[in-house]
Amino acid sequence: MLNEVEPIMRITDIIRKKRDGFALSKEEIEFFINGCVNNEIADYQTSALLMAIYFNDMDERETVDLTMAMLNSGDKVDLSQIDGVKVDKHSTGGVGDKTTLVAAPIAAACGVKIAKMSGRGLGHTGGTVDKLESIPNLRTDINGKEFFDIVNRTGICVTGQSGNLCPADKILYGLRDVTQTVDKICLIASSIMSKKLACGSDRILLDVKTGSGAFMKDFNDAKRLAELMVKIGNSSGKKTKALITDMDIPLGNAIGNSLEVIEAVDTLCGNGPEDLEQVCVELAANMIFLAEGADLENCRSRAVQAIENGSALEKLAQMVEAQGGDKNYVYDTKRFKRADFVRQVKSPADGYIVKLDAERCGTASVHLGAGREKKEDKIDFAAGIFLNRKTGDRVSKGDTIATLYSEHKEYLDSAEKELLSSFSFGDAPPKAKPHILASVE
Repeated sequence: MLNEVEPIMRITDIIRKKRDGFALSKEEIEFFINGCVNNEIADYQTSALLMAIYFNDMDERETVDLTMAMLNSGDKVDLSQIDGVKVDKHSTGGVGDKTTLVAAPIAAACGVKIAKMSGRGLGHTGGTVDKLESIPNLRTDINGKEFFDIVNRTGICVTGQSGNLCPADKILYGLRDVTQTVDKICLIASSIMSKKLACGSDRILLDVKTGSGAFMKDFNDAKRLAELMVKIGNSSGKKTKALITDMDIPLGNAIGNSLEVIEAVDTLCGNGPEDLEQVCVELAANMIFLAEGADLENCRSRAVQAIENGSALEKLAQMVEAQGGDKNYVYDTKRFKRADFVRQVKSPADGYIVKLDAERCGTASVHLGAGREKKEDKIDFAAGIFLNRKTGDRVSKGDTIATLYSEHKEYLDSAEKELLSSFSFGDAPPKAKPHILASVE
């Protein structure tokens, strides 16, 4: 009997198969990803398959196979030269989300090794790398031996994403961004987890945001995303856990790069906003829990103690200095450059603030120069917003509800208009919501 000849795989057949609602095989997914990376598949064909996936979804097995194919499309970081258990934390993005600047130093002060790669901001969401680079001379382009040495010496280093990690994700995300296929759970999960697995940490904590300022506007969608990413992480041999946290309103009061660093320092000094401190303590406690397997309540106590005894603030200062930055900015935040133009935004009405739309707040900060609409846009580190009042506060007409900062006076009008549209007022206070909505293991 003659051996059967395997049919030649073609991208057009794979597009048609997914278009018609069928699951793709592991081999078909690998063929697709390899073809993208090797420039053997045209952008319009990749876009067509992404749209077919958007409408017909991928099941759990397909999503795991897609994640693994993207992971294997480039380099992987080997962190074996770093002593101890390495824990990575990833946030799905939000407005005023400076949690890495607080939670990571707390966890490091408690003995957890943090070898973290973070991204830059785009659109209404901010990026950890931009915030760190608002500290004069601090470098985030740290690779190889220097990266390992800093973590071994200080317990923590946060760098920008570099090298050839997950090149397939860069290609797919670039096309998803311009074809309105970003907000699909299977595609988000594979994008995030391929990069997290490539970064090489032993444990992964996911901070999945939900609400107006998050990718996942709906709680149930956020829960599905968290569950899927946890399954992918655990099936890859990385102990993974997720917290679902609220991003219906901005986290903390500061939005903008140096403003958020200042607020992070205040929080590490025990003087930060209640919502930010609560979320960061819970994140840090779970990072300690993942590293040690200790009692979670004990981990929370240790996280709080690291703030109270100053060791978490000292850890941030050590990291800043090791990465070339001026640690005096950590101990004296008045050193940060202040924006040339400042405007107070007044309440247009009496009553309670019943809603504060996080996405519109983030967009207002972009108008001021604090964020990017395109990757090549230049950041104004001093620009941003300080929210003097937030959801649930009672205000009188004419009260200052926010303060705008920018290096460009002409940016203030459009930012004020956008910010005011984010506020809604009513006669009764809204029902209070928890900051941490769920945990997924």
